[in-house]
Amino acid sequence: MIRTQVVLRVNDRDHEVWVRNDRTLLDVLHDDLGMPDVRYGCAEGVCGTCTVLMDGDPVSACCVYAVQAEGHDIVTLRGWSDPQDEPHPLQKCFLERGASQCGFCTPGMLLTAATLAERNPDASREEIRHELVGNLCRCTGYQA
Repeated sequence: MIRTQVVLRVNDRDHEVWVRNDRTLLDVLHDDLGMPDVRYGCAEGVCGTCTVLMDGDPVSACCVYAVQAEGHDIVTLRGWSDPQDEPHPLQKCFLERGASQCGFCTPGMLLTAATLAERNPDASREEIRHELVGNLCRCTGYQA
């Protein structure tokens, strides 16, 4: 298998890694760079668990090859909101409203919701539901 050296810009830091061309961005972020906030879910791009921001847009890291991510700005939940800092207002809202149950889907939900809030701060309930359709919660909390 062919291996390629890539430089990935993740959370404002450059990471030089050698990757097989068939490795996903999810594989490299989670396994090689040790970023547990990027999680394995469906491996098909339908659950939102592995969502990261690429150049400011939410993408499923399981559907992007690591070699494709070179030259793009990647942000994970930790890069979006430092756990040592004051929680982001959206994180506070998730906590206050009980939006986070087991927490497994939360990184993808937060990154997707934050992107929507930046683009459309006055989004309707229907627009929010539409935007979050690619993020599944397995705690049966769909209606809450």
